[in-house]
Amino acid sequence: MVSSIGLDPKRYGTHSMRRTKAAHIYKKTGNLRAVQLLLGHRKLESTVQYLGIEVDDALASEQVEL
Repeated sequence: MVSSIGLDPKRYGTHSMRRTKAAHIYKKTGNLRAVQLLLGHRKLESTVQYLGIEVDDALASEQVEL
């Protein structure tokens, strides 16, 4: 069965689309904290693991102002 937008629901569920959207936002902005808030993760490490990126790469891309 194909959904009304042309995706096979057996291959593309809401979770995979959630993960894909978060990955796109991170890739475009490099803002890991924004993705963390969007996903509702308490720990930044959870967001890093969820996105499948390296911790060092994530921290290097963060632009933190003190």
